Order: sequence, then C-alpha cells, then structure tokens
Amino acid sequence: MSSHAVLEIQLSSLTHNYHFIKSKLHTQTKLLAVVKANGYGSESVSVAKKLEELDIDYLAVAYVVEGVKLRAAGIKTPILVLHPQLGDFKDIIHQCLEPSIYSLRSLEAFIKTAQDLNCEAYPIHLKTNTGLNRLGITERDFPSVFSSLKAQKAVSPKGLMSHLAASDDLLEREFTERQIKTFSNHIQLFEAELGPIPLKHLLNTSGILNFPQAQFNMARSGIGLYGYSNNPDIDKQLKPVATLKANVSQIHELQVGDWVGYNKGFVANKPMRIGTISLGHADGISRQYGQGKGVVSVGGGLAPIVGNVCMDMLMVELGDLQVQEGDMAVIFGEGAGQIASAEDFASGAKTISYELLTAISARVQRQIIE
Repeated sequence: MSSHAVLEIQLSSLTHNYHFIKSKLHTQTKLLAVVKANGYGSESVSVAKKLEELDIDYLAVAYVVEGVKLRAAGIKTPILVLHPQLGDFKDIIHQCLEPSIYSLRSLEAFIKTAQDLNCEAYPIHLKTNTGLNRLGITERDFPSVFSSLKAQKAVSPKGLMSHLAASDDLLEREFTERQIKTFSNHIQLFEAELGPIPLKHLLNTSGILNFPQAQFNMARSGIGLYGYSNNPDIDKQLKPVATLKANVSQIHELQVGDWVGYNKGFVANKPMRIGTISLGHADGISRQYGQGKGVVSVGGGLAPIVGNVCMDMLMVELGDLQVQEGDMAVIFGEGAGQIASAEDFASGAKTISYELLTAISARVQRQIIE
C-alpha cells in the first residue's frame, strides 16, 4: 500500500445496497440518493457515476459546492441542494441544480435571483417543517409563500418535501405518524393553492424501512446506500461500501509499568505487545476513541485501541494475535475474514456511523474498486 492509510470504495456493494433499497419501494416510487459530505465520506463523484449507471432518479447534496463538483465531473442527473445558502443562488441556476427552499426569506431571494437571470418556471423544491424544527417553511408563512409564488413566473414548485425526526426509533412511532399526517395535510394545502406538484418526498432510509406507507412518489436514501440502516438486522442484508485500512508500522514488547503514547494514556499492567497503526485524529479517528474505546481487525482477530489517539497514529493491544510489522489493519468495513462494522466501531465511543464515515479526512487515499 503506497499510502499510510486507504479507504476502499467497493462499488459492487453500492450496487447491492441500491437494489436492496429499491426492493422496498413501489415500482412507481422514484429514489433520490444522497451523496452529500463526499458521498458520506467515501468519494462522491465515483458514487454518483455508479448511481447514474444504475438509473438513479435524483441525487442530493447539502451545499452548492458539492453539486458544482458533480456537474464538473459530467453528472447529468437532477441534483437537489438540501441546504442552499442565499449567496449561492446564481451558481445553482448556472449549474442547473434544484434548491430546497426552506423559508419565506430564501423563497423571496431565489425568486429575485431567477428573475434577474430571466428564468421562467425554474424548478424548486419547497421544504415544510413537520416537527424536526431544523429547516422548513412554517405553517404561519404558508399564505405569504402562496402569494409570492402566484405573483411571479420565474420559479415553479417541482417538489414538496419534509424530513422525519425519528423514523429509526419505533418507540417514537406515534410522533413519526403525526409527521406523516402533517405532511399529507401540507400537500393538500399547497396543491389547492398552486396546483399539482410533481414530486412529494418525505422518507429517509429508516422511513423507507419502517414507514413504507408514506412513500408518496419519491423517497430519499443516504446511509442505507453506504451499507448502514440504524437496524442491526437490516445491516446484515446490506454491504459496507467503505473499508478503512492502515499499516501496522511497528510492534513494541512492553513490560509492566511501560507507558503507551502521550500523558500516560495507557500503562501496561502485564507484559504485552502493542502495535502502532498509521492512522490518527488528523485522518478522522478522533481522540474520543482510545482508552479501550474502538477495536481494529488485524491478524485474524480484534485488537482494542489503547492510550490516547495521536494526530497520525493510534496504538492497539495485540495480545496473542499473529501480527507482524507491515501487516494491514482494518478499522471498519470488510477484510481478512473479519467484519468490523463502522456502526460497531462508532458505538464504542458513543457516537454513530454517520459521524465516523464523514470524518475520514482527505489525506486518506481513496481507492475505487469496480
């Protein structure tokens, strides 16, 4: 391996997950794939190109710069920008992106930009707040939104959307069902005022799996396409797209009382073998790991992280594992007969796979495997 660490992106796993998610949808339901945050930490261009080959209906990014990158790479599929900033509205139009309009302020600003650029019926998605209270047009602003849209011809609602707050938590089923009912009511209100809106979408990955009755005519999937679902039983049917690997740079034989790493992060209480792995918090494995939080797969077994994670290295206790210097350790993903789930690795430090996956830094080499 030429780099200190590599993130392998297995596109066949992406294909498998795509077909799994599609199998949960009605034939007529469109699928939007979320490729924000560099494809959930993987590599957005390669992921988007593979999804385009699979005839994905829509892509979504968080910010305009991510959509611009995909357009520059030749992606032609419609791209929804989930959190556009007002200063980027001209770029949205120039790059043929579609904004999620989440407030009266953003609607009025986008209409003005579209008018300045002589647009007619430019497609937008209107996002309403159904209970997440993060982004979304509030019901008190609906009348003003209707008035603003009726008074112009520069933009046209192509989609109506909202976002579920707890679709992965079946203990909160009642709350989610209230959100679904609220969104259904919003559709009726908007279409009564503005006429038919072609696309309606609410469900995320967990929503697709747990609330399939609310598919409307498009659903969105992010984490599920990358191999995780917030449900251990479903995770067994998915395949991790990203596998993070790093070298065992050196092995130390410690005696009782020997330190490992900075500030007595770990002190040996018995003779032991410690392996230094070429990966640290500058690569995305933060200091919340270590001290026994997090394990890596190496030598046919699992080795716990000991001491404090350093900027460029972390240390693991090897025990009796058959490991030599230069061997490869798998941090998460698939490899060497072991599966180290990103969800399991993250849970050891009381976080989630989303944070772990998207934190892997740009200096970790991406290797695309067709």
